[in-house]
Amino acid sequence: MPFIPHTDQEVTLMLARIGVDSIEDLFDEIPAHMRAAVMQAIPQGMSEMEVSRLMHQLAENNTRALCFLGAGAYQHHIPSAVWEITTRGEFYSAYTPYQAEASQGTLQLIYEYQSMMTALTAMDVSNASMYDGASALAEAILMAVRANRKSRSRKILVPTTVNPVYRKTAHTIVNGQQIELLEVPYDRATGTVTLEQIKQQSEGDVTALVLQQPNFFGCLEAVDEITDWAHENNILVIALINPLTMSVLKPPGEWGGETQQSRTSKGADIACGDGQPLGAPLSAGGPYYGLLCCKQALVRQMPGRIVGRTVDLDGNEGFVLTLQAREQHIRRSKATSNICTNQGLVVTASTIYMAIMGARGLENTAAACFANNNLLVEKLSAITGVNKAFAGTYFHETVLQLEAPAAEVLSGLLEKGILGGYNLSQDYPELGNAILVCTTEMRTEEDINAYAEAMRQVLEAIAASVYSSDAAMSAETV
Repeated sequence: MPFIPHTDQEVTLMLARIGVDSIEDLFDEIPAHMRAAVMQAIPQGMSEMEVSRLMHQLAENNTRALCFLGAGAYQHHIPSAVWEITTRGEFYSAYTPYQAEASQGTLQLIYEYQSMMTALTAMDVSNASMYDGASALAEAILMAVRANRKSRSRKILVPTTVNPVYRKTAHTIVNGQQIELLEVPYDRATGTVTLEQIKQQSEGDVTALVLQQPNFFGCLEAVDEITDWAHENNILVIALINPLTMSVLKPPGEWGGETQQSRTSKGADIACGDGQPLGAPLSAGGPYYGLLCCKQALVRQMPGRIVGRTVDLDGNEGFVLTLQAREQHIRRSKATSNICTNQGLVVTASTIYMAIMGARGLENTAAACFANNNLLVEKLSAITGVNKAFAGTYFHETVLQLEAPAAEVLSGLLEKGILGGYNLSQDYPELGNAILVCTTEMRTEEDINAYAEAMRQVLEAIAASVYSSDAAMSAETV
């Protein structure tokens, strides 16, 4: 049903009926100093024609440049069937499946998604998604605090190799609940966090530890060793993952268990991340969705909703919503979260994507990303003024240090039709002129060669400009 706003006459009649002069009078008990100011930056309403024109203008800002930018959102190939099916009316316009008898198709799809996600992560349970990867991490932290009955500190160890945007989001959400996020520095040689660095920050009682795999730099953390240590010290492990990489890397449900003492507590306790790599286009930043999985023992602390499979009185298979521990369904004091929805449409796309690709397809895609990244790093590292920042293993992202200002280099590359990477100077100033470059299966050898040649030209142009400037200054001095 289209939305039809109330006319001024209708508003006046309603106010007269309840005996007030204006809408503002309905909020007169709120003190003036607590009221939000007028939002001057919010424009007035537009007509359909004006909105259409504005959206076309914004779309023209999109670039067709070759993308070597990642940092949490990745350009992967999406089979055309994925969104062709996802946008069918049965999925596209389906409402939240509160009535199981009328929503069996939607419920079955979500159940299939949960099954695929638990298989991919080797965890016991998956919910029906969160808003995005950053808020999923925050919810995982809240979940860990509720679940770890052996800890009272509400302290969470968060390595600085975790995506900085995720860290900021988590801080915003959990800080008001007296949860302390303790940052753990990374090793400058490897770009990973070491167990010794974690131990230095873990004096006393610690509730949980976050481990990103691969980490924000694309490097692979020593998850087995760190997971074992955490469990031996009654610390829950929160795995922050890229779901595509789980087709070739050890999944979080299998982390650790390398020592006799830790085999009974093998695997991360909670796994979260962003589902964008599984069938969601970049879309100027969203919508994406957050995945959240856990061990069976923690399932009653899981926020969001879970779909279960059952049978009816006649023995027919059916699907229902179950364990809906949120404010809409149970007492506020018992709720695990105030999340009121899930990103159902993008989850639908991911389910179809994983079904089409299959295990072999996901593995081949991840392998192509890895191979392309190796080729890119090899080509770029051969250029004077470009060096790999860290030793060790990485997936499809790598940090490169430049002998020229990173912002200037990236600007020069964009002029040549290349999105050259993510400038790390704001989040990691200690790395100097460093960029994070990314390759997926979308990049060909021709694309990589074009990037390398453009990088060489840009660095030479910057060096020539600096030389000319220095020569001019020397001449003025003489």
